[in-house]
Amino acid sequence: MTEIDELILRIESEFATSLAEVKQDPMPAVIESFRLRWLGRKGLLPKLFSDLKTTKDRASAGKAINLFKARVEKELAALKQTSIKYAIDKSLERRAVDVSLPAHPDTGMGSLHPVTLMRQILLREFRRLGFTVWDGPELESDFYNFTALNFPDEHPSRDMQDTFFVKSASKRVLRTHTSNIQIHAMLQDSPPLRLVAPGRVYRCDNDATHSPMFHQIECVAVGEGVHFGHLKGLVDTFVKAVFGPEIDTRFRPSFFPFVEPGAEVDLICTICRGKGCRVCKQTGWLEIGGCGMIHPNVFEQVNYDSERYTGYAFGFGIDRMAMLAYGIPDLRVMFEGSQQFHRSFPIYAR
Repeated sequence: MTEIDELILRIESEFATSLAEVKQDPMPAVIESFRLRWLGRKGLLPKLFSDLKTTKDRASAGKAINLFKARVEKELAALKQTSIKYAIDKSLERRAVDVSLPAHPDTGMGSLHPVTLMRQILLREFRRLGFTVWDGPELESDFYNFTALNFPDEHPSRDMQDTFFVKSASKRVLRTHTSNIQIHAMLQDSPPLRLVAPGRVYRCDNDATHSPMFHQIECVAVGEGVHFGHLKGLVDTFVKAVFGPEIDTRFRPSFFPFVEPGAEVDLICTICRGKGCRVCKQTGWLEIGGCGMIHPNVFEQVNYDSERYTGYAFGFGIDRMAMLAYGIPDLRVMFEGSQQFHRSFPIYAR
């Protein structure tokens, strides 16, 4: 008997002992450890094949090792099948959960997410003012998200660093605003039109006051004789209804492709009460959204007569308004799933 034959016999004996131990507890982790020991890159079988280099009768030794390897692989395949049945049996042995038992007395009641609370408050106020609630797709075509809203082809928001594009034959994006819903609405209904559209939107942004997924509410009114004064009056009315009659707002001229003239609306920072802090970047004010009179080019896209009708639109960040209403200094904490954080909010909107 050659040295390699003696080595194979010794290893086969060791394998039989090791296999018997694994069969007593055939859990997936145990089987994987067993496989690595014998067939892994640094296992015993690869070592046997390596030792063939110094063996005189390589052919017969190699044949014996291959037969042993086939046996190891066959036993491993059987072990994996046994493992599945073993796991099922162990699961069935566990004590069943009695779902009819009463809940733990210290469980406590749940609460609504601050964004959900703010959304309910805003929709209640807009319904009171005569607006209809609309919904629309989050995965949107280029036409509804950009083209119909008067975004030129070279606008930076069409770049990958600002917008999440979806790989598909038709050019689709995760909507960057809820303004897409006003296009859906105007293509379906004729003026006069008064709608609000809350929902999730997506942009490539992430810091204390921005999130790659956030919530907006779009407000649109179209009719004869609608002017900027109506827009300012509506914004002032609903902001005071949400934050109280003493809250201050300001309008700053700004440019948005889908409105002309356009403005940004700022709310006095409720964290520092206008004194300046990290959240408001020491300005005392926080931007809550953009607004303006709907651009005639948008009306042309939906076949509205821009000589007869005018309208206003604004989009506000629900998350930002929740931050201000509830004194939350960092937008990101609202999406981290902390139970302690969520328990501090009421069950119902006030």
